[in-house]
Amino acid sequence: MEKSLSPQKRKKLQRMVMEAFKEEIKTLPAELRYILTDDLVTAFQNRITIFQRIQTKTSL
Repeated sequence: MEKSLSPQKRKKLQRMVMEAFKEEIKTLPAELRYILTDDLVTAFQNRITIFQRIQTKTSL
């Protein structure tokens, strides 16, 4: 995975997260749904970056 997602890829991933958790977040206002899914995408991206660093260090 790239260091940072392009805006298009980020929006696509955010839509996928929103769809995956549609039932769980349906009671939230649209603004909070956006904030939550954006936070989840950021957390996912950060976690992937950490795992890639760990993998690189263990491969050396």
